[in-house]
Amino acid sequence: MIRGNNRIVDAVIYCMLAVVAFFSMAPILNTLAISFSGKVAAMSGQVYFWPVDLNVSAYKQVLGDRDFFRSFGVSVERVLLGGAINFIITVLMAYPLAKSAKLFPGRNIYMWFIVFCMLFSGGLIPWYMTIHSLGLLDKIWALVLPTAVPVFNVILLMNFFKGIPKELEEAANMDGAGPWKTLFMVFVPVSLPALAAVTLFSIVGHWNAFFDGMILMQHKENWPLQTYIQQLIVNLSSIMNTTDPEEVKRLSNISSQLLNAAKVMVSMVPIMLIYPFLQKYFVSGIVLGAVKE
Repeated sequence: MIRGNNRIVDAVIYCMLAVVAFFSMAPILNTLAISFSGKVAAMSGQVYFWPVDLNVSAYKQVLGDRDFFRSFGVSVERVLLGGAINFIITVLMAYPLAKSAKLFPGRNIYMWFIVFCMLFSGGLIPWYMTIHSLGLLDKIWALVLPTAVPVFNVILLMNFFKGIPKELEEAANMDGAGPWKTLFMVFVPVSLPALAAVTLFSIVGHWNAFFDGMILMQHKENWPLQTYIQQLIVNLSSIMNTTDPEEVKRLSNISSQLLNAAKVMVSMVPIMLIYPFLQKYFVSGIVLGAVKE
């Protein structure tokens, strides 16, 4: 009787999870269907989860010129450079902050300063003036240095470090390991879940950012991918004024709705390829890094 009840409960849980999964995937499926649909069908609301009047003009517009691939390369460079900087600074800040105030005098002062910076910012204009005064405008460093210290990631990793048994550090000290060796030979290897979580946060943050590219990059050759596809909608009306008959015919099949759907799907692909490799560490890293301080 108990087994029968358990099976019923399991079936109900699986059904509920299936419903939740469907509603979570529904917007993505709808966007994908719209991106491959015809202009009239999309604008008249006939598209749900399957393309109507199959049309790939929007993807041709997004992928058909060199600016797209140049912007893609800028975003890849930003993710690699910015992610590496975020990773190094996060680890180097989280390790000492995980110590007690007795071992690290002034630790609480640093902690309050970090929390204050997380809650309050200097504002958009001082932010821009600082970057301009440093001569970083229109350079890749303008996209990675202002976000070099991800405070939330530091706190997450710090809490994870605090949960590591003290015996591991004591054993390393007894073997003659100094702070640097203890960090990279003990703390980093046992912190893969938290490191994967903060790395994923950094990658997603850098990949999805578009506003700083619009403000800090003065030439479109330096735009990251998200800034490039954001500007496609703005430039679509001017592109439609071209005198090339073939270009006009091709662009007549595109609406802003189709182009928006296509750019959303294109921008999702890299993250969808990376996420499965970090997923197994992600949840445990978030949970274990969020239970203290």
